[in-house]
Amino acid sequence: MFVQQAIAILDSGVGGLTVVKEVMRQLPREKIIYFGDTARAPYGPRTKEQVRLFTEQIVDYLLQYDPKMIVIACNTATAAALDYISAKVSVPVIGVIHPGARAAISATKTGHVGVIGTVGTINSGAYTAALKQLSPYVEVESQACPALVPLVEHGLFRSSDSFKVVQDSLYGIQQSTIDCLILGCTHYPFLVDTIQKVMGPGVKLISSADETAREISTILYDKGQLSSGEDMPIHQFFCSGDAEMFQSIATEWLGEQIKRTPVVWQITKF
Repeated sequence: MFVQQAIAILDSGVGGLTVVKEVMRQLPREKIIYFGDTARAPYGPRTKEQVRLFTEQIVDYLLQYDPKMIVIACNTATAAALDYISAKVSVPVIGVIHPGARAAISATKTGHVGVIGTVGTINSGAYTAALKQLSPYVEVESQACPALVPLVEHGLFRSSDSFKVVQDSLYGIQQSTIDCLILGCTHYPFLVDTIQKVMGPGVKLISSADETAREISTILYDKGQLSSGEDMPIHQFFCSGDAEMFQSIATEWLGEQIKRTPVVWQITKF
């Protein structure tokens, strides 16, 4: 019996579902195994050592399903653990920072790029390093927005209170002269409409999800591993915390894509 190899995608919580949505849209034949560490989210305030340990635990868990690729769909975990995990496993491992940086360099007209993210991501300097590697003369304005991830994890991204939280979180960077803003946390696309209202029409928002999905497609094509079966894949979603909340947010976010796709929901405690 043929068993389709999956793309394993992991995040600190529900944020990586933004990457899942793009993979489902661009690569509808690919099977996805997703793990959201909702019980230990957010990762942003944690130490690099903790984040690396948590990421390693999740990867070790996902390896039992024999994935053909691992996607660290969490900016904080990408900054803390991408190189470590890449050296540890035999399958391709990609993160979300370099795809986002490439998209921003392509989009900016002024060379003045903003980045918002968790405390861990911003303090790591990973985006600044990635942007400078691509374009040494780019100006980077970074700001941590620790209040945004809890807003999404609690399913409040469409609440009436979200605008005020986003407005307060973006106050500093809103005053800058950037012409594009990297949403340096995969949770932030849940708030994209509100963020755009706060930043105004003159600032282009960059989500790494679209670029990450393209990178997945390119790597699998080059390795001859793109799925070509006619049957719809059966996706698997795991979380470490409140399964009902996770499933509710995932179902709302993935919408039509998840309605027409067989899905298995499971909870795993670490």
